[in-house]
Amino acid sequence: MSIEIWISFVLAVIVLCFSPGPTTFLVMGQSLTHGKKSVIPLVTGVLLGDAISMSLSFAGLGALLSTSAVLFSAFKWIAAVYLIYLGVKAWRTKISQGNVESVSVEKAKIKIFKEALVVTALNPKGIIFFIAFFPLFMDAGKAVLPQMLIMAFSFLFVSIVSACFYSMFSSYLRSKVKSVKFQKIMNKVSGTMLIGAGTVTATL
Repeated sequence: MSIEIWISFVLAVIVLCFSPGPTTFLVMGQSLTHGKKSVIPLVTGVLLGDAISMSLSFAGLGALLSTSAVLFSAFKWIAAVYLIYLGVKAWRTKISQGNVESVSVEKAKIKIFKEALVVTALNPKGIIFFIAFFPLFMDAGKAVLPQMLIMAFSFLFVSIVSACFYSMFSSYLRSKVKSVKFQKIMNKVSGTMLIGAGTVTATL
């Protein structure tokens, strides 16, 4: 893979990763709800979710999803319903003066990680994307595996940067105001973003 093709690939991935989507909405929503302590579990969950999604795609599931409407719909609705469930839960989260400073994130870290992992890994569009997108930048005259590894690690790096950016930005917004009223508003915004992500996923 030439440096020119790699740069083109990275630029395309930057546009894709930083564009709003289910994972972006999840990261922002959870960060608005839980604050800066959710950054690491969210980013780790997104990273592992992308790695699983790529593995499933390269194993052939991407091609199967692209040709089977039933299987694609099953994945799509599982992801959509899960996102909407998380959104409704965020709307119903209760905030009191005693927990404005910290919403028990220590106990919730595993849960936050799991939610980011599930949403990212089960996104059917992502699984299909990898098998359709990567070949566009591959040189058929060169070994396939090294090119795939370079693109895979490049994508994961950009994905981490994107998740960190949105998570830290949302956490910063949440940290600016500590009032109960503001935290309730943030939970509503978070819930709305997650429900919106579920709706977007349902319309794929």
